[in-house]
Amino acid sequence: MGPRLHRGFSARKPAMVEFHTVKRIDNSRLVRHIEPVKLKNYYKTAALGGFVAMFFMLYIYQHFRCIDLSFQLEDLKAKQTQAMALNGQLKLKIETWRNPGRIETIAHQLGLQRPDPSQVLEYSNFDASQVQSARLVRPNRAP
Repeated sequence: MGPRLHRGFSARKPAMVEFHTVKRIDNSRLVRHIEPVKLKNYYKTAALGGFVAMFFMLYIYQHFRCIDLSFQLEDLKAKQTQAMALNGQLKLKIETWRNPGRIETIAHQLGLQRPDPSQVLEYSNFDASQVQSARLVRPNRAP
């Protein structure tokens, strides 16, 4: 039995014949001649296009730079508010630590007591003989 045909198709396809031709054409002597006026117009058009492209690039750059700077400004404002809040908390902490009542209770816990008035010497007017002893005395005020 031969090859079986299915619904009207033949079993073999005809082979395609390909032809390859070699053409020996020498185009090395051909030169394209462009008129100088046309070439000058091409250069003008290219320069104008480059100028317009640079203008748009500059415009786009400054637009995105403005957006970037606005984001940076918002970040700095947020950091400033955080710093101000922290500053307020630290000032409050300093004031609570400077509280004379708190200092006095800690001094009593450590076994310290107030000096007698005879133990405290304050100098208001200095003469040359008292300068050396005045350096050892610190004024009674908060720093």
